[in-house]
Amino acid sequence: MKASDLFVRCLENEGVEYIFGIPGEENTDLVDSLIGSKIKFILVHHEQAAAFMADVYGRLTGRPGVCLATLGPGATNLLTGIGDAYLDRSPVVAITGQAGLERIHKESHQYVDIIGVFEEITKWNQQIRVPHTIPEIIRKAFKTALLEKPGAVHIELPEDIAMMDTDGEPLPVTPMPVSCSSVDEIQKAANAINRAKKPIILAGNGVIRDGAVTALRQFAEAKNIPVVNTFMAKGVLPSDHPLTLYTVGMQAKDYVLCGFDQADVIITVGYDFVEYLPKYWNDEAMNPIIHIDSLPAEVDAYYPLACELVGNVKEAVEALTSLVKEKELWPGVKRLKAQLDENLHMSDEVSGSPIIPQRIIGDLKKAEKGEAIIISDVGAHKLWIARLYQPEKPNHTIISNGWASMGIAVPGAIAAKLVYPDKPVIAVTGDGGFLMNGTELATAERLGLAIVIVIFNDSKFGLIEWKQLNKFNRSNDIEFKDPDFLEFAKSFGAKGIKVTHSDELLPALEEAISSKEIVLIDVDVDYSENVKLSKTLGDYICKL
Repeated sequence: MKASDLFVRCLENEGVEYIFGIPGEENTDLVDSLIGSKIKFILVHHEQAAAFMADVYGRLTGRPGVCLATLGPGATNLLTGIGDAYLDRSPVVAITGQAGLERIHKESHQYVDIIGVFEEITKWNQQIRVPHTIPEIIRKAFKTALLEKPGAVHIELPEDIAMMDTDGEPLPVTPMPVSCSSVDEIQKAANAINRAKKPIILAGNGVIRDGAVTALRQFAEAKNIPVVNTFMAKGVLPSDHPLTLYTVGMQAKDYVLCGFDQADVIITVGYDFVEYLPKYWNDEAMNPIIHIDSLPAEVDAYYPLACELVGNVKEAVEALTSLVKEKELWPGVKRLKAQLDENLHMSDEVSGSPIIPQRIIGDLKKAEKGEAIIISDVGAHKLWIARLYQPEKPNHTIISNGWASMGIAVPGAIAAKLVYPDKPVIAVTGDGGFLMNGTELATAERLGLAIVIVIFNDSKFGLIEWKQLNKFNRSNDIEFKDPDFLEFAKSFGAKGIKVTHSDELLPALEEAISSKEIVLIDVDVDYSENVKLSKTLGDYICKL
């Protein structure tokens, strides 16, 4: 058989549903071999979008998302989305074509060393040089993408290798290995928690990734320990749970950090440094850390370890549940939660034009009723989403966090709708981020995917303005002119709704969520609240 046919058979063996990408001359044999395959090729309009789709698919399913590009510019266009998958621990397999082996030793049209280019943002990165290695390379790629901590891998298939004749069969897919924390270390951690008067839990992305949400919830409830989550662990506790202290991640001194200031031990569960550095929540390095994660902790002066439970997160939390004694909820937690509830929702009903971000997020929460998948782009709106929006379920709010890349929302929403066709999917984005991959509306329309897009429109890079104002008390070179977004949407067969006043927002959101077509809502946002928030948090003093 042809090598590209064997390649596709190996992908099918790995359970691949979709390949997101763009055909090119150097990957044309592989694309041709997909004819008749059960794998569906999702044609996109920019390779960056393909990588973002694979990234979000991996985040939502726990299975590797797959993206495809040709050599040279096609391959380099994948880099931003691959970097996002790498730092946000999403399993992704990137496949690129390449020039034939006979010309890669010299200057050649569109040839650069893509293996070298991808080296710093992948867990593993391999060129196929002989066709009979295809089954081994693909099996290793998928296994490596899934091994803790998950991330992106890259396979390069030169065009002359793809068309060679070869023999071979896909290798069996074996269960992923599961490691367990040592019994001694679990007992040591239990003893430390039993001695503590004011323990607090910091839940990270690994809680969701390791399927430990229920175990963590049961542990917190049984022992009366409050829980704070990172941006990427939103939903580990529902928003009305008495033990949730919501989300941490702002670099300023936010209210939730008062809980860390008062705690005498911090239990980090599935927490990753890339989510939120310890210096922001343990700035005096006084609180001892009980580290529960799939890998040993990074070395950090602000992360003083009392003990490390390294292995499967779910099993470690379940083991602690049987060893840690029930506690009284420590004084101050209820007052802090009441403070947070008041502060986080005090502006939900503020009326006006343009609309403050707190009102937009408050109405979004009302409209989606705890069922939607939210894909947040990166910009000023992201910080408001991260701080204020509390989903009811885990893995229902996807935020580009470690890489923090603009342009992810629309491609990510397409992937989310493919994974969850019966759930509302809402891309929340700034106008700057939307313009980076907004042409993927054509992809959504072609696939018949009824996604909702909410644009926070301020005709500038609002987050950069926020940073500039905080640092210099002036801004520079951040304004631009937007197109008519309603006409833009219409040109792709989507519906556009313009919202200029807060009274118009909730009806527009409810209409969009119930629609069977793509709906873009262009919302005029008042970002004067950004600097006000910085001032409020800068002046905040913990009072419990």
